[in-house]
Amino acid sequence: MTTQKKELPKTVISGVYEVMLGTDDATYAKKYFADFGFQITHSASISASEAKKLYGVNSGLTSYRLQNGKIDSHGLLRILEWKQPLGEGVGYASIETIGSRMAVMRTHDIFRLYDIYQTARGVGKKPWFATEPISDDLFGLNTGERDFFNRPVLVRENAVYGQFFNHIFFQRYGYLIPGYGTIEESTKLRTSEFTHHDFIINATSLDQISYLSTALGLQAEEEPTLDGDWLKGPKEVFQMEPGFSHWYQGFVSPNNICGKLKFFIPNGLRPNKSQHQRIGEKGITLHSFYTPKLDYIYQLVLNHQNLTCTKIQRNEFEEDSFVFSDTAGISWQIIEKTKIPKNKPVTQLKFEIID
Repeated sequence: MTTQKKELPKTVISGVYEVMLGTDDATYAKKYFADFGFQITHSASISASEAKKLYGVNSGLTSYRLQNGKIDSHGLLRILEWKQPLGEGVGYASIETIGSRMAVMRTHDIFRLYDIYQTARGVGKKPWFATEPISDDLFGLNTGERDFFNRPVLVRENAVYGQFFNHIFFQRYGYLIPGYGTIEESTKLRTSEFTHHDFIINATSLDQISYLSTALGLQAEEEPTLDGDWLKGPKEVFQMEPGFSHWYQGFVSPNNICGKLKFFIPNGLRPNKSQHQRIGEKGITLHSFYTPKLDYIYQLVLNHQNLTCTKIQRNEFEEDSFVFSDTAGISWQIIEKTKIPKNKPVTQLKFEIID
């Protein structure tokens, strides 16, 4: 796959705008994400017949759009409260179950979060499994010999797998990336907006998602790469047993360093629950982007024979939009927005070393 070497269509597309969480209990979901700093900015309800036209789900729907702090350009959450969900979704499943989705946030204190989830796991009211936080130099930022005075520059990360949501958290040590993970200090858990999103997909090749470049205008960060148990980060986060690996590829919008996408194809046998990733089930089933060029992207999507697409219509928030799905079990909503977000996205990735 060589999409990164081709000229991208000028779609002016955002990074991932929203991760959408299906549930039949929005009260709990709103309370849970409030502790991470997410507050409701919009809400709307539609009938079952309207939801059927928009999403293919014959159920009444109440949607809540939430954002973290002042970040309105990416990393939002939409809670989809279905009166009659189509199913339980992937749910609490084996790690790297095909169909799983994870949303990633920066935190000031990853060990505090780890302890919280370990405690919640012990209580057992809702199943959680937290991997142990592990540090690594992911970006090759360390130069020269490191010691007490020439301190290591690292990121520490872990995953938290749950019944209704999967998280990945990361904490930086010794560096900053402006515009990538903004934390409101007043939030209870001191966590940021969603910075990027992970997908374990039902695909035989990463060529199945090449439309992300050719139809949406996203930049493939690199050629597909084989990660495995020899890398301590993936080994711990994905709980890889000896001899296991997966194919990986990332995509990013040219218009925002945040809202990235990361896709994984297990290179071996894993449970497959991708049939429960359909819109209308519980859990993460949908993500959105926005663009001022909705009609242009719509035509690009229609030009791809392997994509299933709705008509352009008003969504529950009265936004012109359309929804489409691919052959790897992924669904997207593309929204038209002509106004520039108040939080202007950062487009150049810069590392700032700090003491």
